Parts: sequence; structure tokens; C-alpha cells
Amino acid sequence: MERLISQLVSDGYLRTPAIINSFHKIKRSDFLPENEVGKESFNTPLPIGYGQTNSQPLTVAFMIELLKPKPGQKILDIGCGSGWTSAILADIVGPGGRVFGIERIPELKDFGQKNAAKYCLENVEFFCQDGSRGLPDYAPFDRILVSAAAHEIPNALKDQLKLGGRLVIPTAAQDVRLIKKISSNKFSENVYPGFVFVPLIVE
Repeated sequence: MERLISQLVSDGYLRTPAIINSFHKIKRSDFLPENEVGKESFNTPLPIGYGQTNSQPLTVAFMIELLKPKPGQKILDIGCGSGWTSAILADIVGPGGRVFGIERIPELKDFGQKNAAKYCLENVEFFCQDGSRGLPDYAPFDRILVSAAAHEIPNALKDQLKLGGRLVIPTAAQDVRLIKKISSNKFSENVYPGFVFVPLIVE
């Protein structure tokens, strides 16, 4: 895995020192089913059951770099699955920040929570519910990361983003979008093609 991280740095996918440090610290192997341990250095998605995956490290690196998480921020992580991204984000925001992971499949919510607990992170909390609705009781958020492809960007997520905040979300058009909140009803959007995700389920 260290070699893969070095390659992601060399190729420019990992650039920010704090993000690179968390990739080294939060081991992908701790977020895989037993039968997938040993494959953590493969730069591919790995199955975690229920038709879901632990995402490709290159994709995780790319999306977290777009997200630009900072110490002390409050972050919503939707489709958190194995818990790997939630743990990375919790490490980056530090004790002054908070991360809220949402996973709609109960067994995976428990799996991710158990995996993240290996790092004794006290600033991350997991919820089992429909991620497309966000987490209004804890809004607004500085950053929102979504790891499932949306047909339309949920308005609930835009509403729950702080002014100046960032939302990183894949879409069914096989791209990743960076959405920045400029004012209460104005957003900018950048599109990065070439990414395929499982669908975001809207219940």
C-alpha cells in the first residue's frame, strides 16, 4: 500500500500533506472483509458485500483532494460503506472537527462503524438511513462527500451545505462533480468525467 500511495503522489492524485499523511495512517486493509485482506494495494474497487465496494484508492484520493477537508470542519460522508473514507476524514479534521457517516445498508453501517473503531476516533459517528436526504439535524456542513452516483444532485444536500462549502458527488453521467456554495441559492459546478459508481438510492 505504501508503494501505491507513493504512486498516487507521483501521479498528482495525492497532493495535500495532511491528506497524504492520513492515507498512510488509516490503513485500507482495516476496512476490508477478511477474504479481501491482502488486496489492499490493488488500485481497484474491492467488494465488501451487499453489492457495494471499498472504492478505488485513486478515486478516493481524487475526491478527497477536491473536497479539501480542513482541521475543525464538520463533514458529512454519504455512502460511507466500509468506513474507510469516514476514518480518513475524521483523522484530517482532528479532535476539533466532526464526521458523520451515512450508510443505508444496516450490515455495512455496522461494518464501517466497527472498522473505524479500530482507530479510537471520537469525532466520527455513523447513521443508517437514506443518504440523499442528508442529515438535517446536524447541518450545516463545511463539506459533503458522496460515494454513490446521483441522477440529480439532491437539493437537500445543497441546502445543508454551509456558505463557501464544498460538495463532491458522482453522477449517473459517469463523472464526479465539485459543487461550491457561493450564496444561499447560487452554486458553481466543475465536472470531472470518467468515474463509475454504484447508484445513490433515493427512498
